[in-house]
Amino acid sequence: MKTLRIGNGQGFWGDNVDAPIRLLRGGEIDYIGMDYLAEVTLSIMMRQKLKDPTKGYATDFVDFIRQVLPELKERGVRVLSNAGGLNPHACRAAILQVAKEQGLEGIRVGVVEGDDISSRLGELIGAGHELRNMEDGAPLGPLVEKVSSANAYLGAAPVVEALEQGAQIVLCGRVTDTALALAPMIHEFGWKADDWDLLAAGTIAGHILECGPQCTGGNFTRWWEVPDLWDVGYPVVEARADGTFTVTKHAGTGGLVTVDTVSEQLLYEMGQPDEYITPDVVADFSTVQLQQEGEDRVGVSGIKGRPNTPFLKVSASYLAGFKAAGTLTITGPRAIDKARLCADIVRQRLARAGVTFDEGDWEEEIVGTGCCLPGVFDEVPEPPEVVLRLAVRDTDYGKVERFGKELAPLVTAGPPGVTGFAGGRPKPQTVVAYWPALLAREEVEQHVHVSVEEV
Repeated sequence: MKTLRIGNGQGFWGDNVDAPIRLLRGGEIDYIGMDYLAEVTLSIMMRQKLKDPTKGYATDFVDFIRQVLPELKERGVRVLSNAGGLNPHACRAAILQVAKEQGLEGIRVGVVEGDDISSRLGELIGAGHELRNMEDGAPLGPLVEKVSSANAYLGAAPVVEALEQGAQIVLCGRVTDTALALAPMIHEFGWKADDWDLLAAGTIAGHILECGPQCTGGNFTRWWEVPDLWDVGYPVVEARADGTFTVTKHAGTGGLVTVDTVSEQLLYEMGQPDEYITPDVVADFSTVQLQQEGEDRVGVSGIKGRPNTPFLKVSASYLAGFKAAGTLTITGPRAIDKARLCADIVRQRLARAGVTFDEGDWEEEIVGTGCCLPGVFDEVPEPPEVVLRLAVRDTDYGKVERFGKELAPLVTAGPPGVTGFAGGRPKPQTVVAYWPALLAREEVEQHVHVSVEEV
């Protein structure tokens, strides 16, 4: 049975820049997926694009292509990525320019667009699509003027279309993370749109791959058992047409692939075990069967799926005021008491100046006292030092700015042992809030467009 080798070289924008290069050069590979988009990443790209119309995509991706394009062409390895962000055409132009500079011909780059619905929000809301928040049910309409980005999650179908047009590199905006692995399987194995069990298998393979080394020993509970984590190998799925696959990594790399490491990644963002919803299929995680096939090899089988839903998820972001945060290191005897006093001093000095914050908009943490895991370390002896972190949020820029002026004075006008203040006064930053919603899939899919250009 034909085996298709699909790897993932990036789990987020900011992941190890050497990982996809090592994935390409470390062993046999057919497809490399690269996932750059977290929920708020598109709002960051929007700000970049507003400043410069040629930006709005993951520039790290172009740097990767520059280093490996001759190898990709020679070996026929195809790369799929959501690096296109909010400007996939500009990203493609940058890649085609790299090909020209390197004297390469026959490089075909596909673009998938149609996920960005930000310019259509008024039209959609006017047509009765309220885009209600999935968490509290509120309609988006009253906040529509503050929206900085709005993108629907596309599935694998347009990525498959780009592959069928011969694209060696496919650039997308907001597609599901799992589509980057599922699309090659559909393309290579000829799976149909209603092969629900097979589509679920490809989706779960993509889910295991999507966070890179989180399934090969990264972020693993028994971290001390993982060899050479500094050189962790990024994951490779060896997929077969019957929907079974093996999770592994290149030989000679660090990390660990076991039933436990794969199981922990399966639990990531899973939700209801029998109802993992994507644009392509509803996958049933409760049917997954894992088996250790050998060293750093885990077999996956038995996966079942159900028909997809009539909706697509929309990930929107909007401007929700300002925030600022600062830290101080507090040392010496009674460090915790001194940190609490510092926080109280800042609060009272702000109040004297007429600046107050609602309870939910003021945050104080004393790092070193178990603030990340409340109650777990209550019996820890008095620490010799702690870190005080103060943060505020408000729609009033001036209030947030004034907060930033009250931390430095603690060095001389607070208790002894206050140090570690660096980087200047905390400056107000824009708060970008997340808005998840559902939209009838036909409202998105009829606007999806795929194009392939060649140099």
